[in-house]
Amino acid sequence: MWEKLSSLADAYGDRSILSLFEAGDRFADCSVSHDGLLFDYSKTNICGDVKAALLALCEAADVAGRRAAMFEGQKINDTEGRAVLHTALRNLGGAPVYVDGQDVMPEVERTYRRMEAFATDVREGRFQGAGGKITDVINIGIGGSDLGPAMVEIALKPYVDGPRCHFVSNVDGAHIADTLKGLDPTTTLVIVASKTFTTIETMTNAETARKWMAEKVKNTGAQFAALSSNTEKTGEWGIAPERVFGFEDWVGGRYSMWGPIGLSVMLAVGPEDFRAFLAGAAAMDKHFREAPFAENLPVLLALVGIWHNQGLGYATRAVLPYEQRLARLPAYLQQMEMESNGKRVSMDGAELTVNSGPVVWGEPGTNGQHAFYQLIHQGTRVVPCEFMVGVVGHEPDLAHQHDLLVANCLAQSEALLRGRDLSEATAIMAAKGLEGAELARQAAHRVFPGNRPSTTLVYPKLTPFVLGQIVAMYEHRVFVEGAILGINSYDQWGVELGKELALKLSPILAGEEGTEGKDGSTAGLIAAIRAGK
Repeated sequence: MWEKLSSLADAYGDRSILSLFEAGDRFADCSVSHDGLLFDYSKTNICGDVKAALLALCEAADVAGRRAAMFEGQKINDTEGRAVLHTALRNLGGAPVYVDGQDVMPEVERTYRRMEAFATDVREGRFQGAGGKITDVINIGIGGSDLGPAMVEIALKPYVDGPRCHFVSNVDGAHIADTLKGLDPTTTLVIVASKTFTTIETMTNAETARKWMAEKVKNTGAQFAALSSNTEKTGEWGIAPERVFGFEDWVGGRYSMWGPIGLSVMLAVGPEDFRAFLAGAAAMDKHFREAPFAENLPVLLALVGIWHNQGLGYATRAVLPYEQRLARLPAYLQQMEMESNGKRVSMDGAELTVNSGPVVWGEPGTNGQHAFYQLIHQGTRVVPCEFMVGVVGHEPDLAHQHDLLVANCLAQSEALLRGRDLSEATAIMAAKGLEGAELARQAAHRVFPGNRPSTTLVYPKLTPFVLGQIVAMYEHRVFVEGAILGINSYDQWGVELGKELALKLSPILAGEEGTEGKDGSTAGLIAAIRAGK
């Protein structure tokens, strides 16, 4: 099914994107608006033929059927025999969702009510801790148990009116040591986020936090909460059942912040704004299920990604939010996309015949402009860019700065499109008085190839609802790209091997075992590290 796309890439890959604006209203033809969001993909070289071929890929891959299977609770994560139902966590209408014949929604709603009651007690001072009031919350997790809530808490800072939130993920002791400095154990609530309550990095940090708290708090378990389904182990830690919030195996880690993993966010912004965040995602779920593919935001976002990566061979994409509070969004999307679609075999175990997911990276504008945009504009590799920007910010007294931010965002996408040719560069340098060989040399440095693709997502203002829309849009983009590639986007076996080897290396590093069986490099590194202790 890839032959048509390949032939179109050969035919149109080097075509001028700017020339496509000469006929008709390309912006109207290549942008979609829905529920306050505007997605513009007119600055790509997708045209009618390419779009038709991409939509045909959706049909060939039965994206609609796969989508229905996901929302219906079928076990589309077939390597682990699990349903994929993070969407049920924001199913605010409570319509039944069945897994193995059982409606999961009553338990989802019960868990939310428990979370909301606990969050309200903490925020209003009824849950006091040893110090009389909880002023700080430490969320200890890793992967999706950290990246999701950390990203959202930063993004929703204008709505934070609860305890200060801190996030610890790295097993490097520096992370938790630096976090604990300046905090008072008696006024700190620690949340341990691990479904199994055995994740080695998380539990190592949790143990350090417990020892720190024990210096001033007699009953440490009373100031811990657990986001886990292993009630036996949480009980061993002295964490009362009312502070344990579990979730099912149909919620993957990188898609989990909509439920109990989002407890730190709920504590920070309150249950009402957390529900608004869920509502935005639920609205995007509805749009994804109902809109025709040609007008469907997540589908179009995915098809642009397929065209750039599998069609034109661009190996990376940059996510560039012009919103400082979305500083952690690129890292969050990096995990979600690369852990989901960084696979080498299809569902049947056969090796892929095309590249799988791209390398995803990025930083907020305008900081990135002074860091890596040089490569994006004049480097030898094409990097498709995904800009996003709000119409207004949260600081009305700084509206002039927001206008400058928006101007920079639009200017960058225009510069990538237009570039600057040699004649323009020569004229600029000639006006500065340069001549001959020096004129030619200096002009060459000022040429911008242009014709570099980008998309832009415009949203009204970064509210909890809008953030929910954006994150869910990218979640469904991952689903569509994975369905077209024929892979399982919801397992992560690539994470396992390194973890297994790390467990085996720990006693070797401690000198309890020898290096027999290790390759020469690993054995040499172990010897050097041992010698340096």
